[in-house]
Amino acid sequence: MRPFDHLRDQLLGAGRQLEDIQVRGDIGRHDRTGGAEIVFAGPKTADQILAGVVALIDRSGRVVISQIRPEIRAEFETVLPDGLVLTMAPGNRAGVVSRIGVDPPAAVGRVAVLSAGTSDIPVAAEAALVATEHGCSVSTTWDVGVAGIHRLVRPLEAMIAWDPDVFIVVAGMDGILPTVVTGLVRQPVIGLPTSTGYGFGGEGLGALTTMLQSCAPGLAVVNIDNGVGAGVIAARIANRAARDRPAPTA
Repeated sequence: MRPFDHLRDQLLGAGRQLEDIQVRGDIGRHDRTGGAEIVFAGPKTADQILAGVVALIDRSGRVVISQIRPEIRAEFETVLPDGLVLTMAPGNRAGVVSRIGVDPPAAVGRVAVLSAGTSDIPVAAEAALVATEHGCSVSTTWDVGVAGIHRLVRPLEAMIAWDPDVFIVVAGMDGILPTVVTGLVRQPVIGLPTSTGYGFGGEGLGALTTMLQSCAPGLAVVNIDNGVGAGVIAARIANRAARDRPAPTA
């Protein structure tokens, strides 16, 4: 098969299509990119979310659900077929539907995730979940923001000793924590702004612009509350870096 023949087949309609025209599952994403299957719940109904899960679950036995609303989650769990289970990440913003007995992929890369505040945990945990589902070992620590910067010292020392391939640093308010961490570590850092704060800029704009204006080289930034995007790019970096990691000696 020539390069991208499989993509051509998908584009020409060789892939399966759900009868419900409202949902067309991209069942070839994993083959193209190696990524986990993800359904964005957002404003969707429980039936639409379920249709997306059904379209994707056969591929790996696991599907991430992002930004599922509490009232829709309750309804969704009532229509979930037997043999499938929904497990939520801390903060209940994201979860994974899996077939019973199907574990996450084997961990290859290493991703460290820090949150500035407790309010940032739902988005941070979403990023951690997505990285895990992309085959990474993930270490997390919460509530180590600059309002009490002494809280950062020991957790960051422990993470540096663990030697992750990449950091995800999550912050709302003034969004300064990613800059601080970037100035202290050798690894690339992904800044993830959240919509936590007060008044002007309090929906994440202040945190986003702070991260974009960072004076610490080595920091890249995703959009506000984009835990999925941060988790995916971190996993791609980590898994590529892990290929060149020396094998442990006996």
